[in-house]
Formats: sequence, structure tokens, C-alpha cells
Amino acid sequence: MILQSSFGQPTLWQRVRPWFSGFDPLLLLAILALASIGLTAMYSAGFDNGSRFMLQVRNMALAGAVFFLVSQVPPQRFMALAVPLYTVGVILLILTALFGIDPTHKGARRWLNVGVVIQPSEILKIATPLMVAWWFQRREGRPRTGDIAQAFLLVLVPFLLVAKQPDLGTGILIFSAGFFVIFFAGLSWKVILPVAVVGILGIIAIVLAGPTICEPGVDWQVLHTYQKNRVCTLLDPTRDPLGKGFHIIQGMIAIGSGGVTGKGFMKGTQTHLEFIPERTSDFIFAAYSEEFGLIGGLVLVGCYSFLILRGLVIAFEAPTTFARLLAGAITMSFFVYAMVNMGMVSGILPVVGVPLPFMSYGGTALVTLGLSLGILMAIARSRRLMQS
Repeated sequence: MILQSSFGQPTLWQRVRPWFSGFDPLLLLAILALASIGLTAMYSAGFDNGSRFMLQVRNMALAGAVFFLVSQVPPQRFMALAVPLYTVGVILLILTALFGIDPTHKGARRWLNVGVVIQPSEILKIATPLMVAWWFQRREGRPRTGDIAQAFLLVLVPFLLVAKQPDLGTGILIFSAGFFVIFFAGLSWKVILPVAVVGILGIIAIVLAGPTICEPGVDWQVLHTYQKNRVCTLLDPTRDPLGKGFHIIQGMIAIGSGGVTGKGFMKGTQTHLEFIPERTSDFIFAAYSEEFGLIGGLVLVGCYSFLILRGLVIAFEAPTTFARLLAGAITMSFFVYAMVNMGMVSGILPVVGVPLPFMSYGGTALVTLGLSLGILMAIARSRRLMQS
């Protein structure tokens, strides 16, 4: 029994309890497990940079605060934000195309100075699935072909603007988030399977023709030079082992040297001798695998899988079409992030700037993650509170 103070006033727990009521315990367990693994990996990978771990703790705390605050918002409020957030995001992308800056001096205009420097593409990672879910909510029941075509247009606009910056990696993440909404809304397999078959055949053709099309001077027309280099490096990283292939080679060496059980916490030689580039950000999975081995990798994949499965259950049980589509898209986007990052570090996919959720260093990525999971928890809470 919850006790009250001697003066009949509610206790602190009685005041705080409504904020946590309806929380999905399994989703929360998965989040806490992944956050713990992420901070452990960051402590080791960032040990040579003493401030990196404490900054990541700060970022994680900020993401946790965003997660908690967003989880208190009813899902219908998110529906009200869909159109204005998407509109503002697209306008900012257009302004970036016209007036964008390149503070990294790497040739990509992805940032916009509006008093502070922002990266508008981050907004569209959330705004795009919100907008498409809103679109289908207004068309209750099985959507018509025209509705699906217009939904694809809503997805293509931000995708093309981001890809033009150029930032194909982020563009693909935005497109996939919107695509998953369309898929869960009822996109026919008759449309998906032919595209998938063409994609598989295209990949096979690129692999077979790799030695020819990757020769210097061959112009791929549709891709930038750096994108061509990423694909060719994936096909044969030994073509330039000390240059473009260095990241992939060192990542695979680190993962392989970890063996089954790993070298032990803080004992990764590839990591601490600084052979792994970006070991606290994009390539942190290589540093983690070196120290915790195959077993540690399977534990991490198991935690990711548990969170994804729980997210799909939440989507299936969601009370409205909007909530169901949004929860499904957020969950599958999380899957794409994890799959792409671990795939590129393992030499299965081209190297792109995709962070590993909960693991990679970065404030923006963690806050976006906290926002997404906060929305997922809010959808879970809405159903649980309706049943109570």
C-alpha cells in the first residue's frame, strides 16, 4: 500500500507515479540494456580521449530526458505536428540547397546557418514518417493506388533534396522511414517483388563487372565520384589498402581478431593502438567486437532484435492507423540503422555515415534516437492507459 504523509499530503512517489504509468516494461528494459552496453563500449573506445566518455554520458542523459518528455505526449498530438514539421523541414532543405554551408570543407552543403548551424536533414528523419502516417490516417481503410503514389511523392521530395547535397546515406535513411509507412499501409507485394528482383540483379551485375567499371576514368554518371569509390572499395578494399580501403580492412581485422570471446575489456590492441578510424563513432562496432568477440556481438544483436520485435508488437497493438504506421516505421528504421552500420563495418555494405544506435558518439544522433523511442513509448502508453 502506498503511504501518505502524516498530514494527508500525497507522497513524492504518488506525485511522480502518473508520469511512469503505462510505460512498456519490456521496451524500457531493451533501451536500458542497450544504453549500458553503449556506455561500456564508449568508455573503452574513448579512453584515450578522456572527455569523450563524459560527453557521451551527457548526450545519453539528454536523449533520456527527450525520451521521457516525448513519452508523455498523446499520439494524436504528434499527428497535429506532422504537416507543419514536414513543411518546415522541406523549406529548410530548399534553403540549404540555395544558401547551405560546408563547415567540414569536404564539398557537401548539408548545413544551414540560421543564427546557429543546423542540419535540416535530421528533422526529416522524423518528419517524413510522421507526414506519411498522417496522410494514410486521413484515408482510413485500404488505400488506393493514387494514395500510395502520392505518399511516395511525399517521401521522394526530401530524399532527392538530401541526396543532392550530396548525402545519399541520410537520404536513404529518410526514404526507408517513409517507405516502411507505405509498406505497413498496404503496399502490394506485386509492386515490391519486381523492384527487389531488379535490385538484386543490379547488385550481381555490379559485382561481376567490378574489375571493369571500377577502373580509373570510368564515369558512373548517376553517382558522384566519392560514391563510386565507396562501392568499388567494398568490392575490393585491397585496391587501396592505405587509402580508401583502410577503414574496411581495419574494421574486419578488429572483428576477426576478437575471436569467440574477445580480447577483454580495455584490451583491444587495434582499438587502443589507433588502427581503427572513427572508433568512437561510425566504427565503434569493430572496437566493441574486438574486446567482446562473437559472444558480445551476438548479445548486442540479441538486444537490438528484442527491441525491434517489441516495437513491432507495439505497432500491431496500436489503437489508431496513424499510431500503428508510425510505430512500425520507427521500429524498422531502427533496424536499418543497426543493419547498415554493422554491415559496413563488417565489409558487407559500403561505408556510409550511419551511426550505430546507442553505441556511436554524437549528440544529434542520440537526441534523434531519444525522440523516436519516446514516440514509440508514447504509443505503447496510449494503449495501456486505455485498457487500465
